[in-house]
Amino acid sequence: MWEYFIFGGITLLMTGVRCEVTEVFVKAGDLAVLPCKSFPPSPSAAAVYWVKDKGGTVWRKQKSGLQYWGSTWSQDGTPRAQCPYSEFGRGDYSLHITNVREEDGGNYTCRVLDGGNVDEQKVTLRVVKMSVSPPVPTLGNDVSISCNITPWPRGAILLWRLNESPFASQNGMRAVPRPGRDITGYVMMGKATERISGNWTCEVLYRGQTQTLVTVPLSVKGIVQPSSDNTKVYAAVGSAVTLPCVFSPSLILSGPTWEKLSSGSRSPSTPDFRPASFTPSPSSSQQPWDRSVSVGEVGVDDEGTYRCSGTAGGYKLSRTLQLVVARIDSKISSKKKATVTLTCLLSDESEVTDYKWVHVTHDFNGSQSERSVQTGKVLKIDKMAEENSGEWACRFYGEKGILGNVTYHIPLMSGLTGESATGISNNTGTVIGLSFLLVVLLLILAQMYKNHQRRKRIFQYPALETIVHTIANEREERDRNRAKN
Repeated sequence: MWEYFIFGGITLLMTGVRCEVTEVFVKAGDLAVLPCKSFPPSPSAAAVYWVKDKGGTVWRKQKSGLQYWGSTWSQDGTPRAQCPYSEFGRGDYSLHITNVREEDGGNYTCRVLDGGNVDEQKVTLRVVKMSVSPPVPTLGNDVSISCNITPWPRGAILLWRLNESPFASQNGMRAVPRPGRDITGYVMMGKATERISGNWTCEVLYRGQTQTLVTVPLSVKGIVQPSSDNTKVYAAVGSAVTLPCVFSPSLILSGPTWEKLSSGSRSPSTPDFRPASFTPSPSSSQQPWDRSVSVGEVGVDDEGTYRCSGTAGGYKLSRTLQLVVARIDSKISSKKKATVTLTCLLSDESEVTDYKWVHVTHDFNGSQSERSVQTGKVLKIDKMAEENSGEWACRFYGEKGILGNVTYHIPLMSGLTGESATGISNNTGTVIGLSFLLVVLLLILAQMYKNHQRRKRIFQYPALETIVHTIANEREERDRNRAKN
């Protein structure tokens, strides 16, 4: 009160008083700059005062250069409000408030006293704050999204957006007026569903202009993967696949189950039904909120709609997903047994926009090369052609890109018909047998020839052979006589 009397007396005694009103909209938590400029600039101003209505002094600088702050305008010993000295030379005495709070909203007065002049300017600070209650709602529970302006400007209009798109009363949410003593805002209220997850934006329109945009994220606790019902999972026959079912980690689950729904209905065929090949995902043992199941080898009968469900906080959470099975049907032409027709078949083609056939080959170094052949779900090729051997992949695409693929393998010798293959097999056996007999015969003839040559060498010197035998006999006789003596 004493300050108000002093300022009132100064205002009455001094001349050249100027009064201006400015409105500033700032998002809670941001930096607020309340403008105050002296015209002409008065760098040698005797004193600068910033006062908030019903709040006392915010910041002031006396003629001596000393600065003072209000008791509520510091955070952990650091002032939240001050005027930068660097701007005084240009006559700018704007007040900077860091980390603006809702209670900072209100009417402020800036007074610059320079000699016999008093330059007074008024500023209204309006703090815009969005909040979600509860901050992370559980699926099915009540949730409210508020956009408050402190103090509320008469005639202001709020426009709501969800993920950059205009939002009206839809998806279970409705705009509710919220009158208050100082605040009259609008609140979006309703039940928490997956459809309200995303970035909510509050746009403030005031006097024909957009004053500010405030955005807050909203996430709903429940089943986070898959993110929506009727999610399709594509898998080729014989391949492995995982059906995801991941709950929010903070939820305490009870009774999680898997069900396979009857065709054309939402009712389960058998409670907690899973094919024998379905096993809990390896991550389920380490993460209790992960209730995904794995399929080691997908069969044609595994296609269909499945539902994963669990209870959290007395509310049942569930998500449906569809397993789409892909396979390749092959038919050999009756007239030309070397021609095969490959057809890419899916149990559900509603999301498929295009098919593409790709020939995949591997060289001796293990490197892989691909060759795009044609589009469409049907492919005709010549199996007898060696260049067509290898792996053929049918890739199917949707609006957002590739959905999956299924492969068909053609061995190198599969281009031959059944009769041709049998004939080649028989001929190969005959050739091998004849080759073996020929080798044996050649070995026998070689041995006979060697024996014949040896006999010829001996018969050429018969006398020499007799002399050799005689000498040998005499040597043996001498040895026997020597032994007797």
